[in-house]
Amino acid sequence: MKITPILFFILSFTLLGLSNLKSEAAANPGKPNIVLIISDDMGYSDLSCYGGEIETPQLDALAATGIRFTNFYVNNMCWPTRASLMTGLYPKTSLSDGSPTGGFHPDVTTLPQALKTAGYATFMSGKWHLSDPEQPNGPGAPHKRGFDRAYSTYWGTSDFFAPVDLYLNGERRDHEWKNNPDFYYTDAITDYALEFIEDHSSDGSKKENPFFLYVAYNAAHWPLHARPEDIEHYKGKYAQGWDNLRKQRYQRMVELGIVDPSWQLSPRHPDIPAWEDEAHKAWQERRMEVYAAQITSMDRNISRIVEHLEATGELNNTLFIYQQDNGGCHVEYPPERTGSWTRPFTTDGKRTPITPGNLPHIMPGPQSTWQSYGYGWANASNTPYRLFKQHDHEGGTRSPLIMSWPKRLKPELKGGLTDEVCHVIDLMPTLIEAAGVESVIQKPLPIEGQSFFSVLEGEPQKFKPHEALFWAHSKGKAVRIGDWKLVSENRKPWELYNLADDPTELNNLVSEMPEKVALLEKRHTEWVKRTDLGKR
Repeated sequence: MKITPILFFILSFTLLGLSNLKSEAAANPGKPNIVLIISDDMGYSDLSCYGGEIETPQLDALAATGIRFTNFYVNNMCWPTRASLMTGLYPKTSLSDGSPTGGFHPDVTTLPQALKTAGYATFMSGKWHLSDPEQPNGPGAPHKRGFDRAYSTYWGTSDFFAPVDLYLNGERRDHEWKNNPDFYYTDAITDYALEFIEDHSSDGSKKENPFFLYVAYNAAHWPLHARPEDIEHYKGKYAQGWDNLRKQRYQRMVELGIVDPSWQLSPRHPDIPAWEDEAHKAWQERRMEVYAAQITSMDRNISRIVEHLEATGELNNTLFIYQQDNGGCHVEYPPERTGSWTRPFTTDGKRTPITPGNLPHIMPGPQSTWQSYGYGWANASNTPYRLFKQHDHEGGTRSPLIMSWPKRLKPELKGGLTDEVCHVIDLMPTLIEAAGVESVIQKPLPIEGQSFFSVLEGEPQKFKPHEALFWAHSKGKAVRIGDWKLVSENRKPWELYNLADDPTELNNLVSEMPEKVALLEKRHTEWVKRTDLGKR
């Protein structure tokens, strides 16, 4: 592990106000509170503290007082990552029939269920995406799988101004957005997160117990919906185009130590024109402006949670975690891409028709649109890596991971980086160790993740990295053993890379090393057989 202090963060970001923290006695002296935040469909380089230009001062402040992981892997789509996060298992073995609509395997123990055995109160607010949206009180619903209180949407995507599937412990909450022009889902997620922990702290019989708060923001998932003032803040920011943006981000990542200067920046994806040849520049700029606005709005809401914890003296003993669920999403949605999550008219009383699809003559942002930011900007989001969400190349499966714990992290760790190779399946075992959970007997298979709690304690030598990591979903499949990675794009032939020498996957060694390919392919096949439990 390498720890590289970044004094820029210490000097520039003071939002956490550590010098003004309440005394140790005011904070919970025992088990830590745990706040786990996950964002949706964002790229590796989007956050300012990972090299981006998008304004994320609160996450930057958490990075300045915590540890940033540079080799943290997730799965390549939303629900597989969330399934692994909640179970410590690869996604196929987390769910009852291998799909999110089937709900969790009946024998699986979820993270909130495990934490409850150690006395935790458990809350969630935001996107669930792990059970049947048509059964809000079904067996896989969040309030049925370990959360005491859950404010949730179940579909993978949501109208930010009026979600069609908004529930509180299975009861509809449509009245919150009806006739309410101020409703915005990112804000509402935070409102309920704060309500849950405020109610917990005021409950005399329970306030001494620690809490686990899972906040699953829908930002910056399609559709591009943001408030006008947040969009206006970024007006003109992306006139430079995606080619220059990628170069600027790469250079800043090098300066921050996120990537090594010896790494090559991957080339622009072949389906993306050079910015100078782009035919709809104003529309393209607006897409990225809205995307950035969604992220800054999320960061502002994270500040509300941090400020509440600081004001109540809880921040010092709170393990605060931020991660993303997969890489940036490149998909260009056509007008016919609609579903149960969309509606024909706006809900502002004007009944303006909602026009779905990425149409260059319509500027995204308001509820009357339903667009995404597409190939060019997703390629920039995933700098310096190749490919996107749905793929198991590094661009689809690398995520920032920020972990801050003022009370426990040693001073020399704060503001630093660690290059330990970890996976989202490792978070559950790490958090149950931090929480003092005695044991979890996981089914249908034992927990596959490995705790990296020792990294947080400044003892990386005690962490034993995975001998092998595996992926298989949507348009990708891959196996990583040591520095060797075998990966396939959309059922195409295998590609082989040595990530120590070629972390951006540019030098395919498959024809030069057939024996290595055969060995890794065999391991992947064995993993599929072991984890593919059929209809369960």
